[in-house]
Amino acid sequence: MPGDDDKQSTTFYNGKEESGAATPSAPTSSSDVDKKTVRFKAMEVPAQMTGTSEILLKRDGYYVSYNKDRKIPNWVAWHLTAAHTKGNNYRDGIEFTEDKEVPYPRATDGDYFSSRYDRGHMCPSGDNKWDRRAQMQSFLFTNVCPQNHDLNKGDWNDLEMQCRYWAKNIGDIYIVAGPIFYNGVKNTIGKNKVAVPDAFFKVILDDRSKAKAIGFIYPNKNGHRQMTTCIKSVDEVERLTGIDFFPRLDDSVEDRVEGASKETMNQEWKVYKAEAYAESRN
Repeated sequence: MPGDDDKQSTTFYNGKEESGAATPSAPTSSSDVDKKTVRFKAMEVPAQMTGTSEILLKRDGYYVSYNKDRKIPNWVAWHLTAAHTKGNNYRDGIEFTEDKEVPYPRATDGDYFSSRYDRGHMCPSGDNKWDRRAQMQSFLFTNVCPQNHDLNKGDWNDLEMQCRYWAKNIGDIYIVAGPIFYNGVKNTIGKNKVAVPDAFFKVILDDRSKAKAIGFIYPNKNGHRQMTTCIKSVDEVERLTGIDFFPRLDDSVEDRVEGASKETMNQEWKVYKAEAYAESRN
């Protein structure tokens, strides 16, 4: 991991700014929070969560809302540009690393040994080839969840590749990904009791003049699922997670893109073509 002269730019947020080089726009109490309040002025950053442990961290390539009770992120958000889909900073030789900027107990490599779960990136390594430090930071355990191996290497990887395709062709997109727990934490791994999600979500926004958004949910289990069957509206993902995505959008735009029908999202994003391509490749 980076040394002292390569220190991560990090901000902790628990109702107030505690430390870090970045300066968020944050209320001093939850009563001050409204729909348009964000801690960082970035389109991809969701609104403050309520009733959930949340520590906000800023990395070179993404933002994290970290849950110290579950020892995994609530969400990870990033702005994927066409330029960030390429680069020479590959993952070779980089190890997953305990994040020393969050409190004990926290996830370590030992928690994943013999767990039968992969160390699943939320912001993928492939989106961070553009910069050495960004690539290294993507291997922090605050960007990782216990993920079924079949999902990690299969459908989830296909969706990551598709997002890079969209970014290249559109120019840039905003992405938020994270875990879903349907009825609380039912399973943990390791001595630090790292929570195992029931499923994973990813929501994606194109905020150009004709804005559009799309969501996906994949169960954290074996099996291949067609990409089109996993499409969910952003509104649906919000209801399941309690997260308010893209709060900086104008209300009228937000209502339209987040409530789009499955058919509209499939056509606007041409998911059916992405699915056919993934099927032919696999």
